[in-house]
Amino acid sequence: MPTFLAPDGTRLAYHVTGDGHSSAAGPIVCVPGGPADSRYLGDLGGLSAHRPLIVPDLRGTGRSAVPADRSSYRCDRLVDDIEALRVHLGLPRMTLLGHSAGANIATQYAARYPDRLDRLVLVGPGTRAVGLTIDAGTRRALALLRRDEPWFPAAFAALEALMEGTGGDPEAVAPFFHGRWDAEARRHHEAGRPDNEEAVALFGAEGAFTPQATRAALAGFEAPVLLLVGEFDLNSPPASVGELAAFFPDAALVVQPGAGHHPWIDDADRFVATLSAFTG
Repeated sequence: MPTFLAPDGTRLAYHVTGDGHSSAAGPIVCVPGGPADSRYLGDLGGLSAHRPLIVPDLRGTGRSAVPADRSSYRCDRLVDDIEALRVHLGLPRMTLLGHSAGANIATQYAARYPDRLDRLVLVGPGTRAVGLTIDAGTRRALALLRRDEPWFPAAFAALEALMEGTGGDPEAVAPFFHGRWDAEARRHHEAGRPDNEEAVALFGAEGAFTPQATRAALAGFEAPVLLLVGEFDLNSPPASVGELAAFFPDAALVVQPGAGHHPWIDDADRFVATLSAFTG
């Protein structure tokens, strides 16, 4: 597996999926969420047939080394790793994709290095980088759209308890993050579960986000942006992602019908068609 050195000397791994010579437009660099092992992204439903994918293992996850300085797990510090990967790959400009929490990294990258991106894709994006919070009422209303699902009573009870701070099993709400809760979704859920609790805990540590500065920088971001979110995405509700889109001058919001937080699993053909049309 190929590796590169981060600015602080931590050795980081990355995966290459697809034919590196199959697209004149070059690869898409894909930042996973979590922080979790990047394997859960797979080939993004077959997107690698259209553009080669470069997927880094964030520090302390997958095959990347655990850093000596644990404060480097912060989101803003991870931006430096993505820039080091771009330099390592020799890409003057790149298409950058971020999923879930990884979209916070990608958003901060766009704010810090706007001239090094030709396109930005945010899938089921987290919104902490720009200071947007999602209230319980928004999540509750979205969850109620699934009331006819057989798993709904137990999952909704757990969700209510979690939102009210009275307990609740986080694993019980997993069905809400998928457009369909079948065997494939269950396998994918297991593969995407973070295994470095320290990396997760420190991702949003004090100083990780500077929303006001990030929003100001994004106002001058000239590259086109695609924000794609599932209709039922409880993590990244479409209304909240629409608010995020408003911070970019040239942004398109696409809501994928019937999908949850992992739209390439729920309907790979639709997902790939949307992204390939945008990225070329």
